[in-house]
Amino acid sequence: MKMSIKKLFLFFAFSLCVAAVYAQNPEYYQIRVYHLANEQQQQVVENFLQNAFVPAAHKAGVPKVGVFKPVDNDTSADCRIFVFIPFKSTADVFKLQGQLEKDQTYLTAGKAYLDAPFDNIPYKRMETIVIEAFPDMPKFQVPALTSPMSDRVYELRSYESATEKIHANKVEMFNKGGEVKIFKRLGFNAVFYGRVLAGSHMPNLMYMTTFENKQARDDHWKSFSSDPDWKQLSALPQYQKNVSRQEIIFLHPATYSDI
Repeated sequence: MKMSIKKLFLFFAFSLCVAAVYAQNPEYYQIRVYHLANEQQQQVVENFLQNAFVPAAHKAGVPKVGVFKPVDNDTSADCRIFVFIPFKSTADVFKLQGQLEKDQTYLTAGKAYLDAPFDNIPYKRMETIVIEAFPDMPKFQVPALTSPMSDRVYELRSYESATEKIHANKVEMFNKGGEVKIFKRLGFNAVFYGRVLAGSHMPNLMYMTTFENKQARDDHWKSFSSDPDWKQLSALPQYQKNVSRQEIIFLHPATYSDI
């Protein structure tokens, strides 16, 4: 009986250790950016995402897919659609396409997009970004928002740095420095924070915060800029000049977005 209890204890201890290690493993994210020339292309891509890609991704094991459109899409010369896809591992990132190509329902539902001829293309270009989640937020979160989806503002930010070493310094500022913790304490409802592993603006990091509406967004950033912890962190000598360029994109979630 003693041996049985001992073995049981060791089993549970091992299980807890494995669970603790797994909980710390970072997720990986893919952001697809569709660059569109006109409303016709936008309609084809949105029909594909809503009726083919998102359902097929769910079937392939992706729990949530975020689909977002910039607030200024109507007036922008480069109309875009952003697709956020979370994965548990890098292997899953590269495995998804093969799974989709074996899904007959996906191939049928997405035919207008997938089989588009060269002279009637569904987009100008498609950009792909691969991101590794930060240690201080290793798993993505669905934001706890209650306002109508049309009112919500999602803010996607990219912070570029001059060199890889300076980029690592900004990543450290978010994690070891406590920048993520400040955002969390102030209720920024982040979807993710992460460093870009593959993209067109490297070295850079990206993150997405969310708000009930534009006024809530402005109020949160006002609180952030005056926060004592942020003022102290941003004044530290070791964290100066670690961002050379930032891009801020305001987004609305599509009606069929999971996030």
